[in-house]
Amino acid sequence: MKKELVKLAQKHGTPLFIIDHDKIRKNYRVFKKYLPRIQAYYAIKANPNQEIVETLFKEGASFDVASYNEFIQVYKYLKHFQKSDKYFFIWDKIIFSNTIKDRPTLKKIKRYKPLVTYDNADEVKKIKEYCPTAGLILRLKVPDSGSLVELGSKFGAESGEAVALIKQAFDCGLTVEGLSFHVGSQCTNFDNYSSALQITAEIFNDCRKKGYNTRIVDIGGGFPVPYDPQVPRFGQLAKIINSESKRLFPPDIEIIAEPGRFMVATTAVLVSEIIGKAHRNGKIFYHINDGVYQTFSGIVFDHWIPNFRASKRGKLEVCAVVGPTCDSFDKISVSEHLPTNLQIGDYLCTENIGAYSIASSTKFNGFDGAAIIHINK
Repeated sequence: MKKELVKLAQKHGTPLFIIDHDKIRKNYRVFKKYLPRIQAYYAIKANPNQEIVETLFKEGASFDVASYNEFIQVYKYLKHFQKSDKYFFIWDKIIFSNTIKDRPTLKKIKRYKPLVTYDNADEVKKIKEYCPTAGLILRLKVPDSGSLVELGSKFGAESGEAVALIKQAFDCGLTVEGLSFHVGSQCTNFDNYSSALQITAEIFNDCRKKGYNTRIVDIGGGFPVPYDPQVPRFGQLAKIINSESKRLFPPDIEIIAEPGRFMVATTAVLVSEIIGKAHRNGKIFYHINDGVYQTFSGIVFDHWIPNFRASKRGKLEVCAVVGPTCDSFDKISVSEHLPTNLQIGDYLCTENIGAYSIASSTKFNGFDGAAIIHINK
């Protein structure tokens, strides 16, 4: 473990969640380098920390929101614009990508003339009644095999329903601006993108032939994070997306994307502290002051695989690392190679924990989540 992390832990206490804004900026710039034509709408759900939102806004990012609270997190940065400019910037900066929105939310965002997604007939009726100012994006169901988190079982219209859903929206006086899809989170099967782009292009071009002036294609998220050397490179995927987009779509369309994990996963480090050590069933159990109900919640909700480095060296052995709560479910890992000589008060470091971690942390059993500090702001 780097000495700097130990010093920060000693100064601020543990558990300590350290967000590096240089890495946030680097990830955004890598995305723009490889996909220069595509505007990145950061999926706030991955990590809603306001300082992250602010850094990405300053970099030029737009934002994918799923609730009114997330919407307001971004809208606060548009308030200083003149009224005409402010409303012009809504679509450029925010897409409300939750396909199901409750009526109170639609009422509240009506005044902003938002860009929203939908995937079913009842949502069209609801939008027409409570938020008729909205521009619509139809979300399609596409293949998501091989992705860490699949989304097709809950979201997306079948291809055979798409044209009818678009016609329904236009018939009731709404405007469908384009189509969207999502291949699943942490997608390492790049054929998913090829298939999704092909499906979307067929429907998109059919819409234009029917006189619907669709103009936006939203390719969602799923861009892979290099958690380990086996993860295929983002540059490979970018080549596929660039070539297929050029081949399949007319040149006048706007292409957007919703990267979440890609922007923040590698930007944070957690320093936790050993608060107990026990031998159980022939194995060392290290009890730490963070767990699956707090910063390691991604293990449960995101299928994330944790990693640990220790603050001291020693003979390695397969150990268990468990959280502080009185729940036997709170086991972070039962097969970590760690030094056997670690003692109460020593530190463990976990990297690449920026996405789907503090976002889903709870206060179960009365334990507070990790303190958050920012570096290189």
